[in-house]
Amino acid sequence: MSAYTTKDLPVVVIGAGPVGLAAAAHLLERGLEPLVLEAGDHPAAAVRDWGHVRLFSPWEYDVDDAAVRLLEQTGWESPDRTALPTGAELVERYLAPLAATPQLAGRIRTGTRVVAVSRAGVDKTRTVGREGRAYVVRTVVDGRVQDVTARAVVDASGTWGQRNPLGAAGLPAIGEEQAGDWLVGPLPDVLGRDRARFAGKHTVVVGMGHSAANTLLALVELQQREPGTRISWTIRGRSPARLYGGGDSDGLPARGLLGSTLKAAVQAGHVELHREVTWTELAPTGNGRLRLLGTGRDGAPLELVVDAVAAATGFRPDLDVLREVRLDLDPALEAPARLAPLIDPNSHSCGTVPPHGHRDLAHPDEGFYLVGMKSYGRAPTFLLATGYEQVRSIAAALAGDTEAADSVQLHLPSTGVCSTDLGARETAESAGVGFATGRAHGWSAEEPAAVSCCGAAPQPVGSGASSSDR
Repeated sequence: MSAYTTKDLPVVVIGAGPVGLAAAAHLLERGLEPLVLEAGDHPAAAVRDWGHVRLFSPWEYDVDDAAVRLLEQTGWESPDRTALPTGAELVERYLAPLAATPQLAGRIRTGTRVVAVSRAGVDKTRTVGREGRAYVVRTVVDGRVQDVTARAVVDASGTWGQRNPLGAAGLPAIGEEQAGDWLVGPLPDVLGRDRARFAGKHTVVVGMGHSAANTLLALVELQQREPGTRISWTIRGRSPARLYGGGDSDGLPARGLLGSTLKAAVQAGHVELHREVTWTELAPTGNGRLRLLGTGRDGAPLELVVDAVAAATGFRPDLDVLREVRLDLDPALEAPARLAPLIDPNSHSCGTVPPHGHRDLAHPDEGFYLVGMKSYGRAPTFLLATGYEQVRSIAAALAGDTEAADSVQLHLPSTGVCSTDLGARETAESAGVGFATGRAHGWSAEEPAAVSCCGAAPQPVGSGASSSDR
């Protein structure tokens, strides 16, 4: 068989997260052969990183139909569809069993990092004879380079790990790239695994999304147990009102509670809020701490000396591996050009994004698709349910069923985005600013504190601001 033809080649799926595994399930149902390449040592490696986070959306919207059909063949029992899983529960009760099904287990390669994608025998500049050629997916496994050929490529690798920088203008602050020892990620497990990094120390949280709020409230709860714990919060905007939200009037009780409780923590002095902050330089102090230099309100100089930085600044896609693929991306969002107007965070939250499928996700190189969080580029408001419909449509298109591929639908809760029932009224009554009770933000000390809106890598429910608005 010629290396340039696609007969009998698999469809390579990059990433064994929720959307990647759903893509594999849909491809199998369509009679296509998937090959899932996962950089981590286990499927859903990124989700495991934020396992302590509780999703805003219930199980009903966190599982894919084709994946469930595979699982049910093994005797799998669905969790309570109205309950809210943590990331760890999503892995343990859904993603790990899905990856272990007989149909998928032998089609997933872990420890396999994709470093480039191209077309067999031609670089990006070649047009004549390009269409119909196989894809070459270059991987690194145990330090060795291995090429995989594919009839099509579905990139579901997400954006987790590709954090937006702290500095202004989309660029790292001076010294930021050397400050890795102090950067703890956007959603550290403050009350669990990472507790020692924060107890009795000074942490600054940068950002104005729900990831920032989650971390701040976990730190406030820790502060009640470890009084030497100091919390600073810096935002780029003039006011945190957008994150505080509508409180009891919020359509999502858990989201409204998150904002209103954070507001109470700031007003009570548990969190030091700095507004209109631009960080320009990060430098070690020489005694194990980090100095942040920048400007605050009205351009006044601002300096903080801290032990840790939680940069909840949003994410961006890694496009370097796709340099040899002909892509059609929006210049601002770095999302597929036809999808970008549908997800622009200046005018959409995840509840107002319409259903979309293979046509909105196609690129000049046929058979290549960005899906899931990565398809949203720099837009922050992705829903797992949206990703599942993306890959259902793409699998149908690759199988030649254009009618099914074009029939895109998305059924969301009545709120238009996510639905929860956390006993919000009782929770709100017990939360208040009631830090002495050990329920600083509506969850008991034994329960995970953080909450994610979108049933995926924890991204904020947008309200007219991009993930870089901080």
